[in-house]
Amino acid sequence: MALDELKKLLLGRSMSRPEQDAVWRELVIRARRDGPAWVIACVGLAMPGLRRAVRRVGTDWASPTVDLHAEVLEGFLTQLKKVDLDDDRIAGKLVDAGTRRARKARDADADASAIHVNRPWSRAPLNPWDHPDWILARALAAGVIDSEEHHLIGRTRLEGHTVAKVATELGISAAVAGDWRRKAQLKLADAIRAGDLDHVRLDATLVRRRRRLRELLGVVPVAA
Repeated sequence: MALDELKKLLLGRSMSRPEQDAVWRELVIRARRDGPAWVIACVGLAMPGLRRAVRRVGTDWASPTVDLHAEVLEGFLTQLKKVDLDDDRIAGKLVDAGTRRARKARDADADASAIHVNRPWSRAPLNPWDHPDWILARALAAGVIDSEEHHLIGRTRLEGHTVAKVATELGISAAVAGDWRRKAQLKLADAIRAGDLDHVRLDATLVRRRRRLRELLGVVPVAA
């Protein structure tokens, strides 16, 4: 059975909880035994639950330095290696682990950023003021747009160059560039509305986080 068909069954009402657990036991076994492809398959099949976890924790998420999505995913992937396959509600426990990790990171960050003084005090807001350049940079870092789309939007929308001029720079026609920009802007708008760019980091912290997630996914070997 194709994984997209399996996903529909898991999300539907026709499969009982014991049957779902049986499927997830097999998925976890394959992820542990056969490596990255099945780890990624588990993430994909659990994505609706992971998105709900992000929404639950994200309602009061204020940290500009902790990546909410990465914390949820790391909690899920860590639990994937140690969840008890004799237990029930396996998928729920995996998603719950992601939620707990995100909440723990949120609480730790909030405590670290607190300022304790015995007199009135002011501080900068937690949510940073944004700029279109940063939005484009985060969209590029998150994979929402690619480097050519970043260049096309930045040069025409932020720097004031014509589509025809930037099309020449990219070696494509103005008509293709215009259509390309429109589609890229739609992707960007969807990502902004969904909150996918709210907590994307653009420094070494993001690099380290991505490497850690790649290690958990089995894409790169864990350093000794």
